[in-house]
Amino acid sequence: MKDQLLKGDIRALSKAITLIESKNSEHKKQAQALLKDILPHSGKSKRIGISGVPGVGKSTFIEQLGLMLCEQNLKVAVLAVDPSSPISGGSIMGDKTRMESLSRHPNAFVRPSPTSGALGGVERKTRESMLLCEAAGFDIILVETVGVGQSEVAVSNMVDIFSVMLVPGAGDDLQGIKKGIIELADLLVINKADGDQKTLAEMAKSHYQSALSLLSHKDFWQAQVLTCSARDNIGLDVYWKSIEQWYQLAGKDKLESKRKNQAQSWLKELLSAMIEDELSSDPSLKSQWQSALSDVASSKQTPYQAANQLLKLLRGQK
Repeated sequence: MKDQLLKGDIRALSKAITLIESKNSEHKKQAQALLKDILPHSGKSKRIGISGVPGVGKSTFIEQLGLMLCEQNLKVAVLAVDPSSPISGGSIMGDKTRMESLSRHPNAFVRPSPTSGALGGVERKTRESMLLCEAAGFDIILVETVGVGQSEVAVSNMVDIFSVMLVPGAGDDLQGIKKGIIELADLLVINKADGDQKTLAEMAKSHYQSALSLLSHKDFWQAQVLTCSARDNIGLDVYWKSIEQWYQLAGKDKLESKRKNQAQSWLKELLSAMIEDELSSDPSLKSQWQSALSDVASSKQTPYQAANQLLKLLRGQK
């Protein structure tokens, strides 16, 4: 699979992502072996996150942007992080038929990825899928997620540039956009700036520019506010120029530094998740884990005391 993947074989890439998404223990071992082999071939893509509440037009925006880039002979991968329903287990965003034209383009790869209930609506495996796409030779990776609270934070920690999409004529409360999310954004994109909404879009742009001016600058980059119409294919070239400007200003050193910090954060997140998985799945630890949860909920123990006790158990201490 590795050789075919490094040659850019789409079928091999799809199989590899399916492998890392598998919960089968043998598949997990195979997936980690594959990731170890391809790791030296990753890290060369532009990683861009795009978030926003449902109805903002992300799918249309990403499809038009992707087609524009594909026509420039660039290879574009779209990883659509798809929140799963906690009740039915079904996904919200649907399948890649949302980007039918882009998914058919020979330079594109579109992959929905259910979150399986992961915190913040972001699938843990998205990072690993990114590495596989990079090894397969994709120049640009677009990570799309529905704006469901903490998902924006998680996506911003795995990409180089984080974009938040907005619609004109709706206030912060209606769009679920909080100050913290605006602080995370490198680009605020006001979509649907067409027809009767064009004036509203310009007013919204002015509003957000004023809001951003009150926030501290991000090292070398001051977040920008852009307007566009994905439907009419207007403003996407300006958006991409801003992306290229970010990379130019960041340079090799700042980009490498950011990715190193993200990799270290990823390690910490994985370790925390693996410890919890061990506690909840190991028969010898499961009862103590459930007891600790119950004790904390009923105020019989502080979270610190319970965590310390569980840590001793993991160390093999009594």
